Amino acid sequence: MTFTIAFTLMGMSLLWYSFQHYATKKAGVKNDGVWFSSLASRGVIGWILGIVLTGFYVLLYWFPEVLGMGKAGAANTGIISLFDPLSNVFHGKPASQWFMYGTMYTFAIFFFGIKFIYKYRHNRYQVIRTLSVMFFQLFLAYLIPEILSGLNGGFEGNWFDMDLKNQWPLDYDFAQQWHIDNMLSAGNIGWFFFIWSLLLVFVVSPYLTYKYGKRWYCSWVCGCGGLAETAGDPWRHLSDKSINAWKIERWMIHAVLLFSFVMTIAVVYSYLGKDPSKYSLTQTGFTWIIIGLLLALAAAYAFLQKKNADGNKNKIYLASGS
Repeated sequence: MTFTIAFTLMGMSLLWYSFQHYATKKAGVKNDGVWFSSLASRGVIGWILGIVLTGFYVLLYWFPEVLGMGKAGAANTGIISLFDPLSNVFHGKPASQWFMYGTMYTFAIFFFGIKFIYKYRHNRYQVIRTLSVMFFQLFLAYLIPEILSGLNGGFEGNWFDMDLKNQWPLDYDFAQQWHIDNMLSAGNIGWFFFIWSLLLVFVVSPYLTYKYGKRWYCSWVCGCGGLAETAGDPWRHLSDKSINAWKIERWMIHAVLLFSFVMTIAVVYSYLGKDPSKYSLTQTGFTWIIIGLLLALAAAYAFLQKKNADGNKNKIYLASGS
């Protein structure tokens, strides 16, 4: 009851603020006064909020007992205990710190998403995109995984990620041995998520990226982008818009992706050799697969470069009247 009342009041308060604040606003960008706001422009309130959020994450990852997580079967207390009733509905057991966090994360995207939609209700693109990230977070990242986990006994001691939209390298522990072992030992549902994860990385994502660009995931599907586009909207003006920042961002993104790729190959290669009888894929077979993938990527890159070059030539011919 306490959980229901608390989150209902928070949701209603946020909606009331949104409707009161934006009801009389005209169509267009609505960032009036953001540079003079203590909360939205690095003021005292903004720094306090940043410190509180950072402290919360420190406690969540390293000291969950401070938030009320029960140890060795003890009952939850504090803020985590507020989520026990909802966790019992899904899993038939008290909440963990991760269930609490996932619920709060989804709550933020959903209600701040409504605020964002009302704020930009005159812009069809923004409305549809926000509905998209709300849908993927609420259903694919939260409800479906929690329901599946509850129906399968919570996969006690055998947990694996069931977020249908989460993909490597964002899902950084996907290729770790414990994660793959848990998936493959979970029966048909584990094999489904294992195969789907591979298809998402090697088929779905490359195709959609080629067709729509990188924004299809970050702005329309990803939970990280979803939180940034909804709850993070009041602070988007603080990002550096300079060309140098854009160049640094490009180098950092591709450097981190390369690092993730190399480290994932090393992790998979290392544990394939620990127990060769356990996996049908050997280290030698894995090596040839990587070589084949690299050759395919090189061929695709060469093809796209040639296609772009031919397209630029045609543009030059048209411009010159040739």
